[in-house]
Amino acid sequence: MSSHRQDAVRRIAAPDIAARKGGVPIVCLTAYTAPMAEILDEHCDLLLVGDSVGMVVHGLPNTVGVTLEMMILHGQAVMRTARRAMVVVDMPFGSYEGAPETAYENAARVMKETGAQAVKVESGPTVVATIEYLVKRGIPVMGHVGLRPQAVLVDGGFKAKGKAGEERARILEEAKATAAAGAFAVVVEGVAEGLAREITEAISVPTIGIGASAGCDGQILVTDDMLGLFDWTPKFVRRYGDLRAEIGKAVGGYAEDVRARRFPGPAEIYFAKAG
Repeated sequence: MSSHRQDAVRRIAAPDIAARKGGVPIVCLTAYTAPMAEILDEHCDLLLVGDSVGMVVHGLPNTVGVTLEMMILHGQAVMRTARRAMVVVDMPFGSYEGAPETAYENAARVMKETGAQAVKVESGPTVVATIEYLVKRGIPVMGHVGLRPQAVLVDGGFKAKGKAGEERARILEEAKATAAAGAFAVVVEGVAEGLAREITEAISVPTIGIGASAGCDGQILVTDDMLGLFDWTPKFVRRYGDLRAEIGKAVGGYAEDVRARRFPGPAEIYFAKAG
């Protein structure tokens, strides 16, 4: 038996999330940094270190340019302060779509170097076998169907999915296959509301909606979108804050005080001791 003290708070794991199917909705948000993860941890069941970090933090035009090293770096940061929530790390574009053996090597590296509890992959006909391969080798996997950001170059942009019959049927089958392959949960992004409900009813693992339906088993948003840090957000985002304006106000006040020599003041400087 290990002599190391165990954390007082038990971390949520893949079986816990899977068991929430049809129960109290699962609360998920993205996290990329240690300070934010610490704040979110108290409120969330699952934190996703999403490859959206490429756009949100690094200013990339899409997620295609995100590297495995970037995901590991941000995964490590989140794991340093998240204590309770399950932490899932996105596998970036090009790290899992080829041979299952290569996907395993990359996923195992993510798990070892970050300490996260699972990885997420964008599902598709060629990825289902890889999900099964990873799960059988001890790596919990979250799937992702519907609008797949890593396929943006093929799709020609970020477009809602599942409105037409053939596409709707394909997405439903991909969701079923993803669950059957062993995924503990499936993100359903940017699909018609009715399709999201149909997927939720058709598969035995939880669905996590984003631009989908309140009928999903949980919801996720990009935290920076939800907090109002950008001047534009997608239709499916509800802003719960306006931090862009708040930060602008704070920085403006600081700039005015510096230019007027009001900062630093007596309370913010050091004085030599008398004698």
